[in-house]
Amino acid sequence: MAFQYRSQYGNTCRRLWRSLIFLFGFQGGLAHAYTLEPTNYPQKPVRLIVGSSPGGGADIISRAAAQWLSQRLGQSFVVDNRAGGNGIIGITLLTQAPPDGYTLFGGASLIVTATPMKKVPFDTRKSLSPIVQMTSMPFMVICAPQLPVSNLKEFLILARSRPTAFSYASSGMGSIAHLGTELMKFMAGNLTMTHIPYRGTGQAIFDVMSGQVQLIFASGLGTISHVKNGKLTLLAVTSLKRLPAFADTPTVAETLPGFQIDNMHALYAPAGIPIKISHLINRHVVDYMNQPEVKSKLALEATDVASLNTPEQFQVTFSRQVDLWENFIKSSQFPLKE
Repeated sequence: MAFQYRSQYGNTCRRLWRSLIFLFGFQGGLAHAYTLEPTNYPQKPVRLIVGSSPGGGADIISRAAAQWLSQRLGQSFVVDNRAGGNGIIGITLLTQAPPDGYTLFGGASLIVTATPMKKVPFDTRKSLSPIVQMTSMPFMVICAPQLPVSNLKEFLILARSRPTAFSYASSGMGSIAHLGTELMKFMAGNLTMTHIPYRGTGQAIFDVMSGQVQLIFASGLGTISHVKNGKLTLLAVTSLKRLPAFADTPTVAETLPGFQIDNMHALYAPAGIPIKISHLINRHVVDYMNQPEVKSKLALEATDVASLNTPEQFQVTFSRQVDLWENFIKSSQFPLKE
């Protein structure tokens, strides 16, 4: 049965990726409608490191961006999945690369917790150059379909009645999904659930489907279809307001007032990348992400295209997020060390 779930999840992720690639191709005719500032970049293939395993939201959106950039810039942007360590392995590889634009990193919000979370061989504020925020979305609070619950309030009641039986998955120790679930547990009265960290979202989703793990905070990319066909149960969303596409799904804040957490997918480069290259990549990605067809497709997955999106604007957003989670980690009493 585990293999069947794995196959179904993988097929869904491939269908979503192919649909995004189709939209890339559909808009490909616009590629030559205008030209950006002249540059000789790229002259060779570009490595796009993804700090998670294949199949998760970061992998899906990064692969789509790589395909688009390959079409627009005439060189291959090759995805290199380097899962593990909450993205630390991939980020470390990025920071060790020369800042010439030929090594990039695609990841979700996990990257903003890398430095405050643990000792690492880099400082995200000094070692990274944020290029473009591609998406902004809440987490979907999802549980195993075998549980007799339909919303977060019912889940919390059930979990309290079984204080040693429940566990939750995350994409890694110190990820936003991990910290967000710990915050939910705290606000719910120090709920007892065991944390099971994974090397990415893909495998974690398989285990929630099969009931081996009871809960996960996950992005809508690659999971919404499983909610619709009954293989996952959507309990709540972490946005402050209900999502128009999921108007019947309550927010976590309706059960735990004040709760709000956002996720994002973005591209980064080593610090010191030439401004012209950073802006070139940014403009191509922003141009694609703002196509109406892409926005509509992502909206079906509870995902919005990011706004205020020059490299300089994203730098401000990124720095604020690092500060926010650093303060949260320092002030919390949560068991955040591996």
